[in-house]
Amino acid sequence: MRIFAGLNHVAVKTRDIDRSLAFYTNTLGMPEIMRLFYDDGSLFLIYLKITDDQFIELFPGGSDDHAPGPRATAVNHFCLNVDNIESAVAELQARGVVITREIRTGVDDNKQAWFEDPDGNRIELMQMLPEGMQFKALKGLAEGKPALHHVTWAKPPAPVT
Repeated sequence: MRIFAGLNHVAVKTRDIDRSLAFYTNTLGMPEIMRLFYDDGSLFLIYLKITDDQFIELFPGGSDDHAPGPRATAVNHFCLNVDNIESAVAELQARGVVITREIRTGVDDNKQAWFEDPDGNRIELMQMLPEGMQFKALKGLAEGKPALHHVTWAKPPAPVT
């Protein structure tokens, strides 16, 4: 029996709610759909629409200047699917988004590019390709084959401290 129907939302704690709201709504084009408030009238969170059943929650009150680095024990990043990564990247760049990792084929054989929100949260764009490992794994699963486990690539070097 399947328990989960999908991923509903990603919650992002922000240092500057107005700056983050402008980025996600004006720059990324995610419309605001609702706000929730505490009983004292202060803002609890803002809901933004990605799709009809996927959302970003923006929370005010972040205390750090930047999101944890990629090696921190935390959520490392979130990924947004796109139909055409070249078009998506060009549109985002036209809107002023700095692409931190240009379009490339990832280790999973899908196209990807990366950028960060104003608080430094890493966001991946992915164009899923038919030759991508996820599609191959899903096909194998449907055919009763075990999950893919023997995929290897070069381990990145340890960070310089």
